[in-house]
Amino acid sequence: MKLLSILFITFILALLGTKIFQGSWNFLFSGNLGMAVFIIFTGLAHFKFQKGMAMMIPDFIPAKMFWVYFTGILEIAAGVGLMIPSIRELTSILLIIFLFLVFLANINASKKKVNLFKGDYSGPGMRYLYKERILMQIILVVWTWYFGIYLNG
Repeated sequence: MKLLSILFITFILALLGTKIFQGSWNFLFSGNLGMAVFIIFTGLAHFKFQKGMAMMIPDFIPAKMFWVYFTGILEIAAGVGLMIPSIRELTSILLIIFLFLVFLANINASKKKVNLFKGDYSGPGMRYLYKERILMQIILVVWTWYFGIYLNG
């Protein structure tokens, strides 16, 4: 859940910034900026923790390192896409689909007790999935829908 602090802190700072510099609270911009910074941050993590990320991918999927780098690039692109109003809604829809797919990888990683940061099998296992990841996943999907689709429309 520490990772969510990136989302919330960015959102609050952007909201305060829009109030100070524009004279009004800009929830649409602030919410999308929060998710953009969050998803770009996680995308960059694919290049720092590539071994642990590769271990999260189910065994039947080949070329794991390709998928780690490719999904990192997709996450960075999604962060940029959220900030472009003309493609924000499409980006949000694709990001929600992506988040569901990533959740499947998180289930697999939890079952195998993958420690993403160490790149070994010393992770917290299913405890992480139940105590943190499910709630975080719900927040990310609802946030993306609310700011990227609902408020954007």
